[in-house]
Amino acid sequence: MNPSTLSEQSVTVIGGARSGRSVARLLAGAGASVFVTEHGPPKDGIGDTLDALGVEHEFGGHTERAARADLVVVSPGVPSDAAVVEMCRAEGLPVYSEIEVASWFCDAPIIAITGTNGKTTTTSLTAHVIRTAMREMDDRTTLVAGNIGYPFSDEVLDARKQDIVVLEVSSFQLDHVDSFRPRISVLLNITPDHLDRYDDDFSAYAQSKCRIFARQGPGDAVVYNADDDLIREAVQARAAGPDAFDAVAISIEGPVERGTFVDGDTIVFRDDDDDVPLMAVGDLALRGPHNLYNSLAAATSARLMDIPDAQIREGLATFGGVPHRLETIATVDGVRYVNDSKATNVNAVQYALESFDEPIVLIAGGRDKGNDYEPLASLVRDRVRGIVALGESGEKVMQELGPAAASAQRATTMEDALVRARHIARPGDVVLLSPACSSFDMYENYEERGDTFRRLVRRL
Repeated sequence: MNPSTLSEQSVTVIGGARSGRSVARLLAGAGASVFVTEHGPPKDGIGDTLDALGVEHEFGGHTERAARADLVVVSPGVPSDAAVVEMCRAEGLPVYSEIEVASWFCDAPIIAITGTNGKTTTTSLTAHVIRTAMREMDDRTTLVAGNIGYPFSDEVLDARKQDIVVLEVSSFQLDHVDSFRPRISVLLNITPDHLDRYDDDFSAYAQSKCRIFARQGPGDAVVYNADDDLIREAVQARAAGPDAFDAVAISIEGPVERGTFVDGDTIVFRDDDDDVPLMAVGDLALRGPHNLYNSLAAATSARLMDIPDAQIREGLATFGGVPHRLETIATVDGVRYVNDSKATNVNAVQYALESFDEPIVLIAGGRDKGNDYEPLASLVRDRVRGIVALGESGEKVMQELGPAAASAQRATTMEDALVRARHIARPGDVVLLSPACSSFDMYENYEERGDTFRRLVRRL
C-alpha cells in the first residue's frame, strides 16, 4: 500500500503492547484514523500516549468498534484465531502485521531473517558485519529491528535509500504479510515450535516461515540452509519458476552449487564455479554447529550486499554474541555458568548441549509448548551430569529426561535451581540454563528469566 493513501483510511490496531503502540504512532503520523483495542488493562501510561497521538482506544476487552475500519493491524502476540481477529475477517477487512505496515514506508533494502532457532543471533551478527564495513561511511547506516525487540515501525522513518535494514522476523509476523518484499531473505532452519498457535500442524508453521520469500523475484536473493530438506525443497521449487529470485545456499555438510559452504576447516564462497576461501572456522567468534550456520548466513548476506571479504572476516571474528543466548555469566569455583534463556524449544537446547565439550548441569523447564523431549535423551546421557527441572513442565522434564542423567532434581524457584545445580556441578563443569520452554509460567518473558539467572549467578 502507498503510505500517501493512509490519510483516507480508518485503521484498527489489535494489541496495545510495544509493537501495537509503535504502529499506531506510525499510522497516526501518516494521517490515518487509528483505533487501538487491547484485551488487557492499560499499562505504562499507554492511554496518555495514545491520547497525545490523537488515537482512540479501548482496554479490558474488544468491542464491535474494532471492526469499524478499512484495515486491521494485528500484533504478533495476538493469535490469528482470536475472536476479535475473526470478527474483523468476517467483515471482510484485510489483516496485516506490523512488519508489513512498516515495510510500506521503507525505501532502504531489507535483509529479513527467520528460522526456528538462531534468528536473533544471525540478525545481530549480520548487522555487526555490515556495520564493521560501514564504520567509515558517514552517509550509510545499518538499522536493526523486528522480532529482536525493536519494532520496525519505530525505526523505519529513519531508513534512507542508502541505508540497510536488518530485520528479525517471526512466523507470527509472517502470518499477516502481503506485499512484504525483502531484498535478501534468510531461512536458517524449520523445526517444530509454537505448534499451539498452528493447531499442532507443523506444515502450517513451515508455510508461515516460507512466506518470507513469497513476494521476492528478480533482483532479490534467498539465502537458505541447503542441509534442511524442507527449506531446500521449498526454495528450489520457487527458484525454478518464472520471475525467480537468486537462490543462494549455505551448508556445513559439503560444497553447494552457489553459495557458502565449509570445506574441511575453511569457509568458502562459491559463485559460478569460482571458489574463494574466506576464513578458517576456528577464527569465528561464535562456537557450535548452529552458530556455524548463523555465521555462514551472515557472511553470505553481507557479500550479497557487496561488503568486502576483509570486513566480513573482521566482523565474524569480533562479534560478541547476544544476551540470553549461550551467554557466559561467570565462573565460580571452577564452574562456568551460561545463560541460554532464549532457548525456548527442544532444538535450541540440542544446539546448546552440542556447543560444550565439558560436562553439563542442565536447568530446564517452564511453560511447555507441546514439547517432545525424546530427541534430547541421547545428548543428556552423553553430556549431562545432572538435570534440575523448573517450572510448570518440571515433572515432565523429570519423567522424560531425568532417567538419562546421573542426577535429576526438582526445583521450585530459579534460586533453588541454582543451589541444586551448584551442589551437582564439579570444577570444570558448565551450569547451563537452557529451558526448552517459554517463560510465561514464572516470568514476563525470556529476558526477565535470563536476567534473574544472571543476577543470582553474580550473587554467588
